[in-house]
Amino acid sequence: MSNESLQNRKTQVIARGQGNTYPVYVDYAKNAEIWDVEGNRYIDFGAGIAVCNTGHSHPKVINAVKQQVDKFSHTCVMINPYEVAVELAEKLTALAPGNSPKKAIFVTTGAEAVENCVKIARAHTGRRGVIAFNGGFHGRTNLTMALTGKVTPYKNLFGPFPADIFHAPFPMEHHDVSVKDSLKALQNLFKVDICPTDVAAIIVEPVQGEGGFYAAPTEFLQALRKICDQHGIVLIADEIQTGFGRTGKMFAFEHAGVEADLMTMAKGIAGGFPLSAVVGKSEIMDAPLPGGLGGTYGGSPVACAAALAVLEVMEEENLVQRSVQIGEIFNQRLSQLKTQRPDLILEVRNQGAMIAIELVENGDPEQPNTELTQAIIANAAQHGLVLLACGFYGNVIRFLPPLTISDTIVEEGLNNFSALFESLTAKSDENLKAS
Repeated sequence: MSNESLQNRKTQVIARGQGNTYPVYVDYAKNAEIWDVEGNRYIDFGAGIAVCNTGHSHPKVINAVKQQVDKFSHTCVMINPYEVAVELAEKLTALAPGNSPKKAIFVTTGAEAVENCVKIARAHTGRRGVIAFNGGFHGRTNLTMALTGKVTPYKNLFGPFPADIFHAPFPMEHHDVSVKDSLKALQNLFKVDICPTDVAAIIVEPVQGEGGFYAAPTEFLQALRKICDQHGIVLIADEIQTGFGRTGKMFAFEHAGVEADLMTMAKGIAGGFPLSAVVGKSEIMDAPLPGGLGGTYGGSPVACAAALAVLEVMEEENLVQRSVQIGEIFNQRLSQLKTQRPDLILEVRNQGAMIAIELVENGDPEQPNTELTQAIIANAAQHGLVLLACGFYGNVIRFLPPLTISDTIVEEGLNNFSALFESLTAKSDENLKAS
């Protein structure tokens, strides 16, 4: 069995829209390491897009899943519920930021969680409009594509999209969008496109994921909270990529000391098993009528059991604090690269273990270096790495290692990345001299 043969088989039977970054087929994985079908080893700096925060195949998660499957695998939580779902809801509502009484629902994907937030907000307010931000990513369903603030590849060819969705600029200091600019644009929406009393919700990622790992400034999130309170708007925190210790807090909104009305949870929630949740203030969560929320697979007992194990691992192994330590190591090493090549690395940024470098040409924020970004991703596997790109202009390398990764593997992976970066930039420099 080879990677090439499997890629050829995949091309024949899986639609091209569901592409794969690497023609590397996984045989098995453990913690922060992956082995492919040819026996090659890779250090995983993507964690399945921040899903495997507790690492691949954590023994506690595996054991919890096996025990649950031995009992039963499915009954539908809306038909015959089960204790693991109730226990998980108890724990998540206790962990969610803020002192307000909270309730939860379970669905299966991040996009479903976002859609249900919009449904709940509209039921609670009786209003229609939803405001999101440029560069934000909220999913690939029709409604969540409309909320997403980037056309290619997420929205291209797929319209029309639902009405009553509006976008405002997201504050990005290096791209000359200040907090003041964003808030002024929001007020302009209220004057030009939709009255604030018609807005059901404002949805925001506390750190933009696909948008480039830009953290929302504290003053911005606090200002959104004030605006929502002033106009009776539901504030939705999209914590799908930022949750479960990824940013050095259990949830990223905690950095700003802000309590959202509703929040989405997915990705790192269950160690790789399909599960998502909406957790929010009880009076808002109870607005929909019985049967108005849910789904056949939502709150799978197997996934709930895995999620309970994930929470145990996070507490026992102190993974929230570990996220901070990992981020510090990455920041130090990547900042050394920036010092060497300020013409190519605009910024190293991180909040906990949500880490990124933004690549440009000639040190200019207005010249995104997508060519170098693509070359790094294309050659990562040859250097034993799994890496991900993102960014509004596709010029950001993001690092999302498992929070269980050891310092030794972190250093090995960063050594590999430095070698990869230096080899590609050396070739680029030679080509420039030759021309």
